[in-house]
Amino acid sequence: MFKLFKTLRNAGTATVKYPFKPLEVAHGFRGKPEYDPQQCIACGACISACPANALTMETDLESGERRWQLFLGRCIYCARCEEVCPTRAIHLTEEFETAVMNKADLYMKGTFRLQHCRQCGEAFAPKKSVEYAMALMVASGVEASGIEALRPMYETCPSCKQKNNLSNNDRQNFRLHIQGDKS
Repeated sequence: MFKLFKTLRNAGTATVKYPFKPLEVAHGFRGKPEYDPQQCIACGACISACPANALTMETDLESGERRWQLFLGRCIYCARCEEVCPTRAIHLTEEFETAVMNKADLYMKGTFRLQHCRQCGEAFAPKKSVEYAMALMVASGVEASGIEALRPMYETCPSCKQKNNLSNNDRQNFRLHIQGDKS
């Protein structure tokens, strides 16, 4: 019996002194997500990738805003949002203590202005997404004058682009051509 006590005394402690000492986590530990709304372009890739539906996005056309929201109470720390984000606006930290006194503190939010179409005035995409597409053109080596010439195309909604393509004077309207053959 004394031999057992002697062995236990020499073994030391088996646990850490958490919460009195900080707990060191392993490299690559997936903890609480951190969101940077300045980096976000509100593309919605993270919303589609989230298996727990912790991420939501609402578009309000009347106010011209898109609202992004993360509810940490549903997050399973899978890091899919981090993997698909094109601008690295969301990433998982090593922080794991998410206890709060108020449920509202578990929400992370971002609000984005929508781009209005140059022709019809309808809101169709976040302004930051349009600017990001233009920045990608700069990064690919297109000259600044060429990019500014393309700005009207980027600031036009898909339905107006479609109408413009169908009614282009240089090309024959395919739909009118087919209707003309039938009569």
